[in-house]
Amino acid sequence: MAEPAYDAEGDAGAGGLRAEASGAPHARPLPEIALRAEGERVAVEIDGELDLESAEQLEHALRAALAAAVGAVDLDLAGVTFCDCAALNVLLEARERGLRQGKPVVIRSAAPVVERLLDLTGTAPLFAGTDPDPHHDDDAPVPPEDHGGEQDLRVEVVQLRRAMQTRPVIDLARGILMASFALSAQDAWRVLVDASQHTNTKLHHLAHDLVDAVEGDPPPEAVQEQVAAAVARVRSASPAGARADHVDE
Repeated sequence: MAEPAYDAEGDAGAGGLRAEASGAPHARPLPEIALRAEGERVAVEIDGELDLESAEQLEHALRAALAAAVGAVDLDLAGVTFCDCAALNVLLEARERGLRQGKPVVIRSAAPVVERLLDLTGTAPLFAGTDPDPHHDDDAPVPPEDHGGEQDLRVEVVQLRRAMQTRPVIDLARGILMASFALSAQDAWRVLVDASQHTNTKLHHLAHDLVDAVEGDPPPEAVQEQVAAAVARVRSASPAGARADHVDE
């Protein structure tokens, strides 16, 4: 995959940076990623699909944003039409890199597809971010109940590790669905999300059930039925004549 170029004179306007793909054409358009300097912060606006194919482009853009930022990196994901675990893993890695540099990576706005993924993986709080209170007195005593910062950090680390560890099994489960039902990568992801919601099962637990089935342990009958029903719902919702490798949102 070609490395994105960042053009300070691009569409982002004065002081902005623009990420654009170059090189050989892809099966579908890569997302548009615009970087814009806002004082000490850098805003990143993304429109389009975030998946395995665009993961490298996203990683390069976030690295550029962290390099340019003095303060936080603000993500505007309201224009994202699809987001999978490959993209989430890139976001988590960027957040971890930002923490090491003292530059928070914060999601300021997100499309429903992104919010659903963050909720399913329990990673939404990691990107919440809070701005310091301009009226806060640094010399004021800290109430005892506010001494939970260390515990909060530990919880964040656990959530981060869990999300990164569950990505491989989720990707395996998506591959199983693609092979079993002749689904595109996007439709296989939608089946996982749909079945997870209808069975009230965590996404990575459902993925484990599907992967275990390949090794000889069939998933519970209720899970099998919901997966089959999810496949039917996703297929019925897909536009007629859509290509096997791409389904429009």
